[in-house]
Amino acid sequence: MSYPAIEFLFLSEEDMIKAGVKDMPACIEAMEEVVKCLNAGDYVMGGENHNSHGSQVSFPKNSPFPNMPKDEGDDRRFMAMPAYIGGPFDLMGMKWYGSNMANREKGLPRSILTVMLNDKDTGAPLALMSANLLSAYRTGAIPGVGAKYLVRKDATVCGICGPGVMGKTSLAAILATCPNIDTVKVKGRGKASLDKFVQYVKETYPQLKSVEPVDTIEELVRDTDVISFANSGGTDPSTYPFVKKEWIKPGAVLIGVSCFDMDSEEMKECTLVVDNLQLYEAWEEEFPYPSFGANNIIGSKFTDMAHDGIISKKDIIDLGDIIYGKRPGRVSEDQIFIYSVGGMPVEDVAWGKICYEKAKELGLGVKLKLWEQPDMY
Repeated sequence: MSYPAIEFLFLSEEDMIKAGVKDMPACIEAMEEVVKCLNAGDYVMGGENHNSHGSQVSFPKNSPFPNMPKDEGDDRRFMAMPAYIGGPFDLMGMKWYGSNMANREKGLPRSILTVMLNDKDTGAPLALMSANLLSAYRTGAIPGVGAKYLVRKDATVCGICGPGVMGKTSLAAILATCPNIDTVKVKGRGKASLDKFVQYVKETYPQLKSVEPVDTIEELVRDTDVISFANSGGTDPSTYPFVKKEWIKPGAVLIGVSCFDMDSEEMKECTLVVDNLQLYEAWEEEFPYPSFGANNIIGSKFTDMAHDGIISKKDIIDLGDIIYGKRPGRVSEDQIFIYSVGGMPVEDVAWGKICYEKAKELGLGVKLKLWEQPDMY
């Protein structure tokens, strides 16, 4: 970039698709590098602890101000998620979005996301990009990294709880890393969404022998090698999908992209893995005990269990430790894993960087000028 003039690139969703945002194998490769950076400490996120998921604005149930939005349903919020990620990415950025379940009545996604990438030294903007697909694919790719290291090589059956966007992208990642999968089971709430998911999977992955809707969590879990919980969920654990250990196939991997629950005494018999232990320790501070529920990610139940003395904190394994060989991963064919996926802005910045570089290479996007010369400084 030539200073003091500043230009940055605007990338629409169409530009992002052309730049490879939906390339799941490449995204998994990038997310593995992110996990390595997290484990090495080569990153900074928000908050005093440098590990905050982000800063959220939620609205009151009632307000004397008629124009102020009200919390009239699930997921009514705005959120800013800043992060620096080092390693091969070496970039600062932020994901910004508003979320409202009522968007669907207007033909819009629940959340509308953008990512801004910035020069790490000057703060100058480099790119502003559509980020719904970016966020969806990086979220799916993190389960793919876990599947690469934890799932048995002879796995043939995958289960998906929640036939939405996260279900689709986590399935894409699992299929990319577990080539012997030939059967997919899916649990959803409504027939329409299930039928749409089944049709999508059959058209997208014709190599699969079977795509089967199931009615219960027990059916989803029994005889299944890897299950992704990608369903929506609020702050009441009693509403989460509940798994009994007796249903789990020996050697299976349960991936918590979103919420599910198990009995703590049964969970402690499984191997507990998280994508970044420091994120869950930060959530312990942000959501005082019990964290699980206030935060619906299963890794927060891990830290609650440590608080209660059911397990030790050292029983929670950071995925980066497995990748680097500091801790063992699978040591037996019957070993059951529960893998928690928290979702972090470092992932958005990393995948955004790769898509941005590809977009520049292909001449995509629209150049926008911030200024030719700053007026006051």
